[in-house]
Amino acid sequence: MAQQRDLPESMAWRVIGRLESGQTQRSVADAVGVARSVARLWNRFQETGNVKRRPGAGRPRATTSTDDRYIQLTARRNRTENATQLQRQLLLATRRRVFSQTVHNRLHEGGLYARRLMVSIPLTPRHHAARRRWAAEHRDWEQHDWSQVLFTDQSQFSQECDTRRVLVWRDRGTRNNPAFVRERSQYRKAGWMDANARPHRARLVENMLEAETIQRMEWPAFSPDLNPIEHVWDMLGRRIAARLRSPATVRDLEIALLEE
Repeated sequence: MAQQRDLPESMAWRVIGRLESGQTQRSVADAVGVARSVARLWNRFQETGNVKRRPGAGRPRATTSTDDRYIQLTARRNRTENATQLQRQLLLATRRRVFSQTVHNRLHEGGLYARRLMVSIPLTPRHHAARRRWAAEHRDWEQHDWSQVLFTDQSQFSQECDTRRVLVWRDRGTRNNPAFVRERSQYRKAGWMDANARPHRARLVENMLEAETIQRMEWPAFSPDLNPIEHVWDMLGRRIAARLRSPATVRDLEIALLEE
C-alpha cells in the first residue's frame, strides 16, 4: 500500500485558509496538486483543530526535514537530474536509502515537478512585433474562417529513441523562465506551416498556387507552428518509441508508422 503523504505545515495552513474562505476541496486540490491530502487535512482540522498529524499515526516518514531540504536543493542546483540520480546523491551524502518515488514525493512537496524544457529560437524585437501584429489580425477569426485554411506539414521520424524529451525540475508557472528554455539554432531542420521556407517560395510553387487560385496565408518569420496536425505527428512518434522493438530498417519504420 502506498504511503500517504502530508503537506508541509506552512502549505497545510494555506489550504485550510482557502477552505475556510469558501473554496471547494476540488479547486484547492487542483491548486495544490494533491487531492487526497486536502481531504484528509480538512477532516483532521475538523476533528482536532490542528493540521499536524497525531503522534504515531501512519507510517513514519522515510526522510527527515534535513533530507527533504537536501533533495529539493540538489534538484534546484541540478535541474535535469532524474529522481534516481537524486536518490543516489542522497545516499552518498547521508547514507539514507529511499525509493525514487520518495524523492518524487519530496520534490512535489517543495513545489518541484518534472516538465519538458521549453524550446525556442532567439527572437529579436522585430520578430515579437510581427507576432503581435499577426495575432491581432486573426484574433477574431471563427471556425468557418479557419475551415478555409489548408494546413500542410511534414515530420521527421527516426529509428532511434527521441532523446530530445529532456525533463527539468521546475516550479509551477516558470515554464517560460529563460533558465528552463533551450534555444534552438535557426539553422537546424524544422517544420513550419509554410513559414516562408525557400522551397515554398520557389517560382514553381508560386506558379502552381496562382494557377489553382490558392491564396497564401502570410506568416511572420520564426513564428510558432500552429498546425494542428503536429499533435498527430507527436502521437505517432510516442507510439513508435514505446514499441518493445525499435524498427531496424527504414522499411520497418515505414511499416510501423502505417500500422499505428
